[in-house]
Amino acid sequence: MFRTRRTHEIAPEDIFIDSSNLPEHNTRQFEGRVEHPVSRRAIFGVGMVFIVIAFVFSFRAFNLQIAHGASYEDISVNNTLEKNLVFADRGIIYDRNGTELAWNTPAPDAASSTATTTSYALRQYTSLPGFSLLLGFVTYPKADSSGAWWREDYAGVSGIELTYNSLLEGTNGSSMVQRTAHGKVEQTNIVSPPVNGQNMTLALDANLQAELYKVLTSGASVDGFQGGAGVIMDIRTGEIISITSFPQYDDNAFQTGNASAIAAAANSPYSPLLDRAVSGLYAPGSIVKTIFAAGALDEGIISPQKEIVSTGAITIPNPYDPSNPSVFHDWTVHGPIDMETAIAVSSDEYFYTIGGGYGGQQGLGVSGLDKYAAEFGLGSTTGIALAGEASGVVPSPAWKASVFDGQSWLLGDTYHTAIGQFGFQITPIQAVRFVAAIANGGKLMTPQLLASSTPEFTQIPISDSDLAIVRAGMRLAVTSDRKDAIDNILNIPGIELAVKTGTAQIGTHNQWVNSWVIGYWPASDPKYAFAIVLEKGPSTETHNAEASMIPFFQWLVANHPEYAQ
Repeated sequence: MFRTRRTHEIAPEDIFIDSSNLPEHNTRQFEGRVEHPVSRRAIFGVGMVFIVIAFVFSFRAFNLQIAHGASYEDISVNNTLEKNLVFADRGIIYDRNGTELAWNTPAPDAASSTATTTSYALRQYTSLPGFSLLLGFVTYPKADSSGAWWREDYAGVSGIELTYNSLLEGTNGSSMVQRTAHGKVEQTNIVSPPVNGQNMTLALDANLQAELYKVLTSGASVDGFQGGAGVIMDIRTGEIISITSFPQYDDNAFQTGNASAIAAAANSPYSPLLDRAVSGLYAPGSIVKTIFAAGALDEGIISPQKEIVSTGAITIPNPYDPSNPSVFHDWTVHGPIDMETAIAVSSDEYFYTIGGGYGGQQGLGVSGLDKYAAEFGLGSTTGIALAGEASGVVPSPAWKASVFDGQSWLLGDTYHTAIGQFGFQITPIQAVRFVAAIANGGKLMTPQLLASSTPEFTQIPISDSDLAIVRAGMRLAVTSDRKDAIDNILNIPGIELAVKTGTAQIGTHNQWVNSWVIGYWPASDPKYAFAIVLEKGPSTETHNAEASMIPFFQWLVANHPEYAQ
């Protein structure tokens, strides 16, 4: 007879003795909780999910490797993927009226036959004359014989293209191209789209620029001048309306790498690669008399009404050889002249006197000449956004000592400096800047190439009443009927000009001259200033810069009266 054994289920509290009283017992962390086994239904559900995933994977693998394996293998063997550049278009350059000056044209593939079919655009420039040195040119991206691009960007080499390269260049993109083994494109996908360069609008007027260039080159060729430059500035904003230099190179020939054109320009004795408007240095001659007239008034060493008698020359005794005095000639005898008349007839004798002093008249002296030349921006760059700008030279005792092996400064050096000779050198952009300051009441503007730029200037500490005397003299140069007022040929109907001319002798025997004319218009309400220089013409030639400008101003009145008035 079997004895039935009774079982007794042990209660949890018999196992987990005093579980509720354990130190640091934390029921939120499931301490003291009895775990229950996972249900069979949950295990079955998870298993079914894994079975479905395994089935889908197996079906896909069968489809790729067995059912269509041969066709996919053929695609894999016979196709390649390559990442290619997508070139950004360079920004377009416009003049102030929307005329295109530099733009892009589509081009066939510029790389080798194995390179990408995506090509860069070709750069094109206006056919209007007078723009090569201003606009400059670019170098193109380059690929090696295998088609790999070792230079991926355009690069500005000179002019606007160089100065504003970061604005114009844009950012290249990329594409993924699928090709067959025979090179046939199957598919192209843009991975990263290109960002084109920004367009820019210059303050320049293309029509004025082209006409100014044609007029200057025509006059220069007739009269034997070898080069020159011209600049027109808005005196209120500093915007450059025209800036040109000649001779010039063919920028489209340089762009395409025409070897013969490049060699001809590089070897030319006339330096067509030199931008004379900003890098050409010229003795200014009499045009700086306007600066020193304003300086003499500002210093109070002479009144506008005081007359100085021009006898044709100043004679300075030579203490070392009394029989051989130093004689400083005027270009003619003017008689008694006040400041306005002295500017109008360009009397050297008057400016010798107020420059270095003579008789009882005090002069500015070399320190005064240097001071006022600097205040009008000479001897330093103007800040125009073009590479290679020259600062020029204002003669001084220190400069002479360094150039002429320690020689001392003489009174005659002061006289020559006062009329813009000796070692004086300035650029056309400096000249237009200082004459603009005379016209606008003393604002020395920073030249601006971009349209609608914010005007920037420094104020010259000379009263406008003193500058008004200089302006009156420049206007008298055009309106006077005196025989020695040689600039009255610019008294052109339809436009009120105020001008100052200058002729600087150059060469070992003074056989050459540089001819200047600067000025502004309208004289009664100035808006625009100009500076023109013709380089290295024969000293016997009477046709000069102001005569060359007559056709330009006549054209301006007839074709663009909005500028003339």
